[in-house]
Amino acid sequence: MEGTQVDASRIGTDSAPQPTPRADEYLTLDALCEVAKLLTGVSDPIAAMPSVFGVLASFMGLRLGALALLQEGGAPRAGHPVNPYVIAATATGAPTQPSACRAIPQAVARHVFRNGVALVSRDLAEEFGREALPPMAGTERLAAVAVPIRDQAHSPFVLGLLCVYRDLDGGGARHLDTDLRVLNMVASILEQSIRFRRLVARDRDRIVQEAREAIRVAAEATAVPEPAPAPALEGIIGSSPAIQRVTNQIRKVAPTQTPVLLRGESGTGKELFARALHALSDRKDRPFIKVNCAALSQSLLESELFGHEKGSFTGAMAQKKGRFELADGGTLFLDEIGEISPEFQAKLLRILQEGEFERVGGSKTLKVDVRLVTATNKDLEQAVANGSFRADLYFRICVVPIVLPPLRERRDDIALLAQGLLERFNQRNGMHKRLDASALKTLAGCNFPGNVRELENCISRVAALSPDTVIVADDLACYHDHCLSADLWRLQNGDRSPIGGLAAGPLDLPVLPRRPDPAPEPARAVPEPARAVGDGDAAEREALIDAMERAGWVQAKAARLRGMTPRQIGYALKKHGITVEKF
Repeated sequence: MEGTQVDASRIGTDSAPQPTPRADEYLTLDALCEVAKLLTGVSDPIAAMPSVFGVLASFMGLRLGALALLQEGGAPRAGHPVNPYVIAATATGAPTQPSACRAIPQAVARHVFRNGVALVSRDLAEEFGREALPPMAGTERLAAVAVPIRDQAHSPFVLGLLCVYRDLDGGGARHLDTDLRVLNMVASILEQSIRFRRLVARDRDRIVQEAREAIRVAAEATAVPEPAPAPALEGIIGSSPAIQRVTNQIRKVAPTQTPVLLRGESGTGKELFARALHALSDRKDRPFIKVNCAALSQSLLESELFGHEKGSFTGAMAQKKGRFELADGGTLFLDEIGEISPEFQAKLLRILQEGEFERVGGSKTLKVDVRLVTATNKDLEQAVANGSFRADLYFRICVVPIVLPPLRERRDDIALLAQGLLERFNQRNGMHKRLDASALKTLAGCNFPGNVRELENCISRVAALSPDTVIVADDLACYHDHCLSADLWRLQNGDRSPIGGLAAGPLDLPVLPRRPDPAPEPARAVPEPARAVGDGDAAEREALIDAMERAGWVQAKAARLRGMTPRQIGYALKKHGITVEKF
């Protein structure tokens, strides 16, 4: 055993030294370059090791490479001089094997694990016996090179080893010095890859555990009824069960520092709920900064969030603080987070993990303390599955997801919302309009696919155009063929909605096909005579339904098709018991 550990400076001294051809030097450099590409470009470096051994065999003639790793949580057992280890990878690509498979001689593994230094055997069969030869050796004249893989740089703890073999026929011993240096470099690259892989795995497990705990706490908060009604959140109108569930979650999670992801359809008021989170937190006296990620290009978004130094790009005439820096100690709201590019996702992930960043064009590292609230109407899970959104960023922002209900699931709140929006309109315009009960009933029957934003549009329009102080049902846009929702629903194609990206899925509502406009009827001096008694009420009912379908269930348009007034067609619909579809 005295000859098993060989100093690198003495390798090859028994044979006359021969100069290494430049071609061999180029092959060595090429091999290292290919190995670096393989190990730094994959998420699982262990799975890439068969390819690494293939490169070493092709470029340098190093055969039968094998990687041994200590078993996770392994401890020395009775009768075992070293910690238990397994053969994690081989040149043949075989799955994990026990140490007794002889891919690496146990005496060689014992030496490297115990002493933590490289071993070079210039004749494996002579020094360790023929039983030390690997099963597929094919010759007894083999040299072996084994190097340790450490847990950290300069650490005495060895977590694995790399071993390769060289055929001694044809003067192979003169290459052992180069083999040792190359294998040490490969081990160093592998150490970094394995260390990074384990750090990512531990970080992912911790984030998942935090998410589960936060979701459990939020679920408990929604399951336990509040002993007394809590005061309404500023700017949030409604008392329906759907909105109460959301406000209970907001109150529970607001005092923590946990990141929150607000999810829901377009127009559900994500910014209002983000402000409510900030107002109920310990950071309420600090800044609340908002950014719409979809409104800026990726280059401008980086400068907007991180800031820039003077002269960092054309037009940067002075230093500018970014939104992260402005929100230090407060809350940063990133709307439309699902629209950022994969390249910017990596930059955003760093500041979320470390709380550190550099301004564009700067080298000074800045540290901030920011509570992050994000929002999206995009299906992030599908985006993660198809690779357009990073999974690690998803776990960072989606710690406590809060789903905001669409307006059609909280119809009880429509009347309160409509009156609140009308009060805001009156204050801005110095008016005193109010809604009649008939108008409120009509609004409550609409689906509002654009949610609160569409309701605000409807209230502002009718308040501006109504001639009287009291707004009645006949003043609403749907009674005058100006309902935007009805037009948009007729234009939609399949399950694609023209009214915002709806992350909650396609709406389960009817789609009205557009029919060709009817040919203009000839002018007549007198109204159309009444139908004969023999036609019956059934024929008139069928004609009314046909006209309403052609008009998209807009009474004013159907009245024109029938040569009637809107009030007349309203009476006719009531007479025949025809229910008017609302959109």
